[in-house]
Amino acid sequence: MFKSLFKKENKSITITAPFNGKAVSIEEVPDQVFSEKMMGDGMAIIPSDGSLVSPIDGEVVDVFPTKHAITLRSKEGAEILIHMGLETVNLKGEGFDIGITGGDKIRKGDSLAKFDIEKVKELGYQVITPIVLLNGDDFDIQQRMSNEKTVNHKDVIMEIRKKA
Repeated sequence: MFKSLFKKENKSITITAPFNGKAVSIEEVPDQVFSEKMMGDGMAIIPSDGSLVSPIDGEVVDVFPTKHAITLRSKEGAEILIHMGLETVNLKGEGFDIGITGGDKIRKGDSLAKFDIEKVKELGYQVITPIVLLNGDDFDIQQRMSNEKTVNHKDVIMEIRKKA
C-alpha cells in the first residue's frame, strides 16, 4: 500500500507545436541526416508562417551563430533541436530574427524567433523544420503527430518519457 505513495512517477513531457503548419514524420524530411535519424529521432513541421514559439518549459541551450537552429532543454532534461529549414546554415542568418540567447528561461508559447519562410523559399531553400530529440539515450518518444495541421502552442506534437 505504501509503495505507491513513494513511487516516483515517470510523467511524460509534452512537446507542443512550435509553428503553425503541418506535422510530418521525420522520415519524410528530404535530408538524409534527419530522415535517417543520424542526429536523433523526432518529427518535422512544414510551417505556414514564421512565428517560432517555445514547445516546452525549460531553457535555451544554444542558438547557432547562423540563426537557423536552436537547442532547448526541458525542465526534465530532454534536449530538443529545432532546425529551421534545410541547408539554411548557408544563409548565414539571412531570413532569421532570433529573440533569445543561450541560458534564457522559456515557457511554452514564448516567442523564440521569426523565420521569413517566403524569403527562404525565394532563395531556393526548403522550409520544412525538423524537431529532433537529441538525447534519445535518456528519453523515448512515446507518441507523435503526423499528417495533421498544427497550431503553435496549442497542439501536442510529441510526448516524451524519461527511460527507466
